[in-house]
Amino acid sequence: MRELVDFIVLFILYIFVFYRRWKLKGKDVLLINTIMYVYLSFVLYFTLMPIITSLPFIFNHSYVSMNLVPFIDVSHGRGDFIRQVVLNIIMTIPFGFLLPLIKNRKINLIKIVLYTFLLSLSIELLQPLINDFRSSDITDLITNVLGGIIGYTLYIMFKPLTTKVLKSVKKIN
Repeated sequence: MRELVDFIVLFILYIFVFYRRWKLKGKDVLLINTIMYVYLSFVLYFTLMPIITSLPFIFNHSYVSMNLVPFIDVSHGRGDFIRQVVLNIIMTIPFGFLLPLIKNRKINLIKIVLYTFLLSLSIELLQPLINDFRSSDITDLITNVLGGIIGYTLYIMFKPLTTKVLKSVKKIN
């Protein structure tokens, strides 16, 4: 329920800032940017929310630094590491697919790796700050970047189809 405040703010931000700006650039730009916005809103939901209602309490708990040993849970047989790895990969596949569409194809694999790494690093550093029940892990960074690479590979594979779809959206009045 506390996440509702965050979603209301994201909705207001979309309507009064982004929707107007993207609509002026065409229906294709509006469609792709809106899909990315909704996707990133859900990434925030699953990784950081509630944010706004947590802000007054961010200094009420200690900050646990990031685990820098990759795949330590796997090697020690702790928790549901396979589920976590798969979910982290799945979470960033849309990012790797959608980013080239937003950037008008002016993006390559190196940029996808960089942008996915920066997105994931931001989330991992903020998680323990915003909520004391969250932790950050280098494994998440690695698996998120892998998801971005898979998404970009899917973009390359489906590039002719996405180009055709976006052209048809652009033509719709």
